[in-house]
Amino acid sequence: MMISKEFVNKLRVFGLNSYEAKLWVALLSRGTSTAGELSDISNVPRSRAYDVLESLEKKGFIVTKVGKPIKYLAISPDEVLSRVKKDITQVADTKTTMLEKVKGSDVMDELQLLYSQGIDFVSPSDLTGSFKGQQSIMQQMDFMIKSAEKNITIVTTERGLNAISLNLIRPFKKAVDRGVSIRIATPLTESNKKAYNILKEIADIRDMPDTKYKYAMVDGQEMLFMLTGDDTLHPDFEVGIWMNTEFFTKALQDLFELKWNAMDQTEDPLQSKIL
Repeated sequence: MMISKEFVNKLRVFGLNSYEAKLWVALLSRGTSTAGELSDISNVPRSRAYDVLESLEKKGFIVTKVGKPIKYLAISPDEVLSRVKKDITQVADTKTTMLEKVKGSDVMDELQLLYSQGIDFVSPSDLTGSFKGQQSIMQQMDFMIKSAEKNITIVTTERGLNAISLNLIRPFKKAVDRGVSIRIATPLTESNKKAYNILKEIADIRDMPDTKYKYAMVDGQEMLFMLTGDDTLHPDFEVGIWMNTEFFTKALQDLFELKWNAMDQTEDPLQSKIL
């Protein structure tokens, strides 16, 4: 029985490894079978078949039939899906409850104290990191926004504004509720009009035509700078460099202020531009 690698990979959503997926599919095709038979039709080594079938039984995917030889019975995929969903929910609820207890405990206070003390000994050159792919970059921006106390400054492209409106609107709103001000400089065009209308309620957005570069700064302390342009790479291959250095961020912030003050300050720059 030939089982494509692509199909096996899709079954990872059930929490199965390669051998587990192959044996489960083989058993589904037979209904009931022995370990030897399943090994032959799934190309899983016999030396591993019993251990893997035992694992499938513990996970609730199959049932062992007592007898000689031992046979295995497949459980309906619908039932398996329900069991997997239930197990994942229970595990998630348990972990969430445990983390909530840790959040306000002495353990968290001690960990935060250790971090605060340790960061004083870190060289500025060590307070950097790189991120690849738009999703990873957006996650880092999300983290930066959550830590913001005073202001957030973003310079981005047309496509960048669209990505921001899709991924960062919730942390933006929470930041504004904390009293954080948000400024965004970007080319305003028809292609990002929807994103502009979403973000203009919580951020001061000004038109910065033909912008090809992207960066974000928080509280004049840390920044995230993109090394690639929208017109050269797919979003999955974007690269960003994060730096937590007041010296460099403050220098770029001062340059930005000069540019910002010269930008269009009309109530609705996109509307006036189109008109």
